[in-house]
Amino acid sequence: MLAAGGALAVTAAPAAPAAAEPGRARARVRTGFERLAADGYALLAGERVGVVTNPTGITPDVRHLVDVMHADERVDLVAVFGPEHGFRGTAQAGGSEGRYDDPATGLPVYDTYLKSGQALADVFAASGVDTVVFDIQDAGARFYTYIWTLYDCMAAAALAGKRFVVLDRPNPVSGRAALGPVLDRAFATFVGREPIAQAHGMTVAELALLFNAEFLDRPVELETVRMTGWRRADFFDATGLPWVPPSPNMPTPETALVYSGTCLFEGTNLSEGRGTTRPFELLGAEGVDRRWAEAANALELPGVRFREAYFAPTFSKFQGRTVGGVQLHVHDREAFDPVRTGIGLLVTARRSWSGFAWRADRWIDKLTGSARVRTLIDAGADTDEVTGAWAADLAAFRAVRREHLLYR
Repeated sequence: MLAAGGALAVTAAPAAPAAAEPGRARARVRTGFERLAADGYALLAGERVGVVTNPTGITPDVRHLVDVMHADERVDLVAVFGPEHGFRGTAQAGGSEGRYDDPATGLPVYDTYLKSGQALADVFAASGVDTVVFDIQDAGARFYTYIWTLYDCMAAAALAGKRFVVLDRPNPVSGRAALGPVLDRAFATFVGREPIAQAHGMTVAELALLFNAEFLDRPVELETVRMTGWRRADFFDATGLPWVPPSPNMPTPETALVYSGTCLFEGTNLSEGRGTTRPFELLGAEGVDRRWAEAANALELPGVRFREAYFAPTFSKFQGRTVGGVQLHVHDREAFDPVRTGIGLLVTARRSWSGFAWRADRWIDKLTGSARVRTLIDAGADTDEVTGAWAADLAAFRAVRREHLLYR
């Protein structure tokens, strides 16, 4: 039912049951879209609706929400807005699908990728929508661009005078804690617009509340539709929901588990595993040998072990060439800290391989949110020194974050 002010009512969460077996769900999580549909789309009544989504915007029986809403006379769906990789997911990293009419529904699809501010507001105005709905599965990392698509669309909707509705989905790596460095606004890009932690530990609806309250110059008229059945300690396999890769190099929830740490290797001359079946779990370069795995294991990082590995990427760095490196094996995801692990791997890669180098464009600074990680590692700092450098900033972010959490 609808609560006062138009938000879907949320009942209090029941007491926590006994822990489920690993990999086995309790009662299935119900997403924001499911709750919206179960309420007969009352939140969208009388509105011309546009949806920002991609292939992850699905029902539990893997139908796409655009197809479902288009076929339902209770919704006046008039437009779709596609992010990076596109609405139907046909584009690789750094690409989109452009403007076209969707063959399945006939709906106009507008491209939001790399658009922001007034340019994106003009797209919303031209589409004729009254309400913009957002439903995309996130991966839990600051530099995963869909949360900044959310941010940019919220800002543009405010400029265009449109209402904004966020349909919530789980953070696949749990929402237990925020981890890692907090972005310095001087380093803001599309992989980090505002000062949040590298692993934010929030859902998209919680992020929307944070953005609206803390960062947007002009807050948008915002509604969030919560999930039911999701708890902060849940990893994706506890949800009972189907996984759809939110981008081509995020094939599994296990990829998301390591991504907020190992994506830092995009800022180096080592492969981050793109072009393999284990992106972000395999890392390496020509000339790297067993010494890196040995050095990484010697750190005794919690919850993870490293295997000497050799692979030949089919695209991206070292395409078609055999490289040496490591494969991450997470054996205790509760103890595993992806950001600390990523820093430990950078420190040991630099020390064990003479060919180590940062990308010339200093992309590592954009990923970590400042020059501090790079300069500390270059100065010979160890893992503890690097991770300790952001403690005060992270504590401050955690305090702000706490005010916008929706789930226990």
